[in-house]
Amino acid sequence: MIIKSQKLIYALSQQFKKDIIYADCQTTQLQGGTVGNVHLVTGSAETADGKKLPYRIVLKIQKKWERYDDPGSWRREYDLYMSDLGETFSDAFRWPTCYLAEINDDENEFQLWLEYIDGLTGLDLTGDMYEQAAEELGRYQGKLYAEQPNVLQSLHNLSHADFMKNTYLHYRSWPVVYDYIRSEDCELPLHLRQMLIDIDKSADEILSRIQKLPLVLCHRDFWVTNLIYADEKIALIDWDTSGWGYLGEDLASLIADESDINHMVEYYQRCVPAYYKGFSEYVDVSHIADNCVYEMILLVFGYRLVESYLYAENDDEKTNQVLTLQKIYEMKAIPVQG
Repeated sequence: MIIKSQKLIYALSQQFKKDIIYADCQTTQLQGGTVGNVHLVTGSAETADGKKLPYRIVLKIQKKWERYDDPGSWRREYDLYMSDLGETFSDAFRWPTCYLAEINDDENEFQLWLEYIDGLTGLDLTGDMYEQAAEELGRYQGKLYAEQPNVLQSLHNLSHADFMKNTYLHYRSWPVVYDYIRSEDCELPLHLRQMLIDIDKSADEILSRIQKLPLVLCHRDFWVTNLIYADEKIALIDWDTSGWGYLGEDLASLIADESDINHMVEYYQRCVPAYYKGFSEYVDVSHIADNCVYEMILLVFGYRLVESYLYAENDDEKTNQVLTLQKIYEMKAIPVQG
């Protein structure tokens, strides 16, 4: 890809807090698709006094696209970085520093030059790291909920509180998955099919209980690939789905979204108390007897897992979807202290 040198030099000057006059570069694609690309840019930068500094920086290029029930999500990360939200983070829980943010409304595209954080992520995270991430998330959301900083009122491009509910109802109205678990052709184990049917029957009552929980600023894509553990701290990337949601909603992603299947039940047992411990440092939650995290997991991921099962490209993928549903089934019998 072609890197515009003046933008790279400006971003590196911000990164090093020095006057950079020249930089060579090489790029490696970290992730990407038709609407967004993320590149690691590396090389050597030269300062005005002749010093050469090796560097690593991330360039994220995001094009406009439409997410169901959330039309502003494509540019949300740019909007958040342009706000004062970054001031609400702590040293222990934060997002990558942004050195340069630009948007081209004519081309419906933005670019972010971001700090590269070298750490563990994805399935390399350990149970202790999961637990720490849950506690730090709870602490961050509790602080915002208790203090209500002015920046929260200035954030106009956030997903709405009913996003989880509407996404579930959208999936439930899709005959491909809804009819499949009720059909004679369904190959999923009967008890897993019944688990999904039961949640449908109780959905109105469950959603009513969830909506009584505190409304907090959620990341809404709080899964292991968006978490980076470095220097015993947590960094969180990809904020395009963030918005108002309910206490504990982000734990559904942490526990069930392509996490370590063999340890899902353990992480459920560990992360829910850790999250509430962090939140309770700022807000008294002793009156909340029902944390609804198990129900949120089923609402968010139940039909998504059925979809992934139906469209799996091989038997191993199908097996993983069934195993994930089985682990969710096993969670129901486990009491978790909130």
